[in-house]
Amino acid sequence: MGINRRPDGKLVGDVAFAEAAAKASYITPVPGGVGPMTIAMLLRNTLSAASLSGAAGA
Repeated sequence: MGINRRPDGKLVGDVAFAEAAAKASYITPVPGGVGPMTIAMLLRNTLSAASLSGAAGA
């Protein structure tokens, strides 16, 4: 899973979406894929870890 920025500034995925979509069971486009959910879960886990370590109340 990955994204790249072309010289013209456009974000593109690391696979040929049209060809992969014909064969893959699940695929999300770039931009607009699963990135926002990944970031949300990372933030949630970070806050949970801070809370468990006692850092939130320090």
